[in-house]
Amino acid sequence: MKGSTVVISAAVAALCAGILVLFTDVEVSMVRWFSCGPFSTQGEDHSEVCKRKL
Repeated sequence: MKGSTVVISAAVAALCAGILVLFTDVEVSMVRWFSCGPFSTQGEDHSEVCKRKL
C-alpha cells in the first residue's frame, strides 16, 4: 500500500511539472509573438527579447 502511494505521488508530481513546463513554453512564445510580431513597434523589434533566438 505504501509503495503504491509513493508511485502515485511521484506520477502526479511529474504530471504537474510537465504541465508547468508546457504552459511556460506557450507563454514565452505568446510574449515573443506579441512583442516581435507584425504589430510591434520599431523599438520592440530591436529589444533583447526579439534579438534572442530560441
